Amino acid sequence: MPKPLGDMSPDEFRAAARRVADLAADYLDRLDAYDVLPRIEPGATRAKLPPQPPSAPEPLSAILDDYRTIVEPFITHWQHPMFMAYFPSVASGPGILGEWLAATLNSNVMLWRNAPSSTELEELVVSWLRQMLGLPEAFDGMLTDTASISSLLSIVAARHAVPGLRIREEGLSGRRLRMYASTEAHSSIEKAAIVAGIGRAGIRRIEVDAEFRMRPEALSAAIAEDRAAGWVPFCVVATLGTTSSTSIDPCEALASVCAQERIWLHVDAAYGGVAAVVPEMRGLFAGWERADSIVVNPHKWMFTPFDASLLLFRDPENFRDAFSLVPEYLKTREAAGVHNFNEYGIQLGRRFRALKLWMQIRWFGVDGIAARLRDHVRLARLFASWVDADPDWERVAPVPLATVCFRYRRGEDPDARNREILDRVNATGRVFLSHTKLDGRFVLRVAIGNPRQTDEHVARCWALLKEAAVT
Repeated sequence: MPKPLGDMSPDEFRAAARRVADLAADYLDRLDAYDVLPRIEPGATRAKLPPQPPSAPEPLSAILDDYRTIVEPFITHWQHPMFMAYFPSVASGPGILGEWLAATLNSNVMLWRNAPSSTELEELVVSWLRQMLGLPEAFDGMLTDTASISSLLSIVAARHAVPGLRIREEGLSGRRLRMYASTEAHSSIEKAAIVAGIGRAGIRRIEVDAEFRMRPEALSAAIAEDRAAGWVPFCVVATLGTTSSTSIDPCEALASVCAQERIWLHVDAAYGGVAAVVPEMRGLFAGWERADSIVVNPHKWMFTPFDASLLLFRDPENFRDAFSLVPEYLKTREAAGVHNFNEYGIQLGRRFRALKLWMQIRWFGVDGIAARLRDHVRLARLFASWVDADPDWERVAPVPLATVCFRYRRGEDPDARNREILDRVNATGRVFLSHTKLDGRFVLRVAIGNPRQTDEHVARCWALLKEAAVT
């Protein structure tokens, strides 16, 4: 007898959900048993699966069995406490549950009318996060997917704020707009400039000091030089927690330059900004309260399932003016006095990201989140102390947050030697590290930020590195 049309019944869903919940909990329970990096060659997963989609329904038991044997063991395990590459992007239990419920509701948070509770929960969560970061009430904001989009929206809003350009109506039309970022700023800033029509030629990279922070005096000189050459300076991007070294640009001084020059200040604190939840660390971010826009990613270092990027802006009406287009079919009675979030960015349809953050903040509490962040900083400084105490290794950048940049100093070709060490360590599958370049040198990185990480995990990583260095 053919299967009836319609969706999975509530009883079927309830039974299936129990199985999925067990699979998820079992996965988190057995993480340490997995290699962080799976032993797999390109094409191996696809080779285990049929190339054509099934024409007839398949039982859920078969689907979940394939998930358990083909998919789960052969991902790179970002949830693993020995994943110390890039930046942490860890999904906590309450965040996972919130993501599950958000998928169940399938609320499209584009207009207040079609998502009233979802919209107002996003407003609340943005306010909660702003307060947790110690930022003033002057900031409004919303949730986007990534820092790349948050920064793109901010750069477009900054472009829109330039007096007399009418770019929204007339396009750039050959205008020479200039934006500024340090040589250590993330590539997403350059991509945003490309998409916004500024072009790579419109970005001027400002040199950094010995600790990889933008030099304010170099920024002032560059702005003066560009004005004299006919450029229109319109935006400065300060990075508070650079991707390579997590260095923190001197935001107070940069904010003063921007105020004097009447230039938009965008703060990219995608990784580092979360540290401001810890009251004693807020001094690192002095001056960011003067910014025009700020991005902080809870999915990088606040245990939030990907994706969740917080975009804060000082002038919401400028954002709305830059992006709002309201066709007849989207007009509602409640246009005044509510957030129709689609008018503040590019997307019409938007995910209900606030629910997982709301549940997570309530479950951990602000003090609980701060305690975990504080412990990650402690673990990073513990690791750094081992590097500093070993004459065969050197630390190559400060450790203001929870990432350590270091390298092995022995050998005729230290760059080649460090590449070799990285390859050997990652080949074990027992840890996953990434690298960068600082001052042209190949550098290893250890990024802490998983609430499941302990002293033992950090010690295990150090032991694997030392073993790889002498093999």
